[in-house]
Amino acid sequence: MAAVTVVDHALVQHKLGLMREKGTPMALFRQLLREVSALLCYEVTRDLPMQEIAVETPVARTVVRRLAGKKLVLAPILRAGAGLLEGMLDIVPQARVAHIGLYRDPETLEALEYYFKAPPNLDQRLVIVVDPMLATAHTAVAAVDRLKARGASNLRMLCLVAAPEGVAHFAEHHPDVPVWTAALDERLNDHGYIVPGLGDAGDRLFGT
Repeated sequence: MAAVTVVDHALVQHKLGLMREKGTPMALFRQLLREVSALLCYEVTRDLPMQEIAVETPVARTVVRRLAGKKLVLAPILRAGAGLLEGMLDIVPQARVAHIGLYRDPETLEALEYYFKAPPNLDQRLVIVVDPMLATAHTAVAAVDRLKARGASNLRMLCLVAAPEGVAHFAEHHPDVPVWTAALDERLNDHGYIVPGLGDAGDRLFGT
């Protein structure tokens, strides 16, 4: 079973609670998603490798710690994953970005790819796959499959809300990829939506 970290920070849970309400306006939903994604990014990157560097402050010479290694990659699954990207880039503006275009077939619930573009040297970078919902996990599994095929080996999955069925399916295919989420909800319904969830994140984000 893949490791799952539920981020129970008070601000994350408060903002998620506002997003769950069906009457939350689209503009506020977008703002909250950006804020929550920044907080989640803080959690998923807390153990990045560091290096010590000597610097001069206005007062004295000292040694500081800075990020080491190649710049990490944020890999949003389009389209809804793009909603988390800005908030995460607020925290790690130096990150590279991969775009993975996948959509879920409404009949089979399987993931179908329509676009893929990633930075070079994925084998030397931490790659954080980003999607608001881990429901059936078909798209998340397909996204990680594609990234691994391009050489990525150090991966993490970040989502806003997850279903137990999705976590289990994802872990079955990628037990080496840990998952960070703000909530592990009750279940999936017959249409593959998370219950209680927050509806279709992409529709609520883009007004479709």
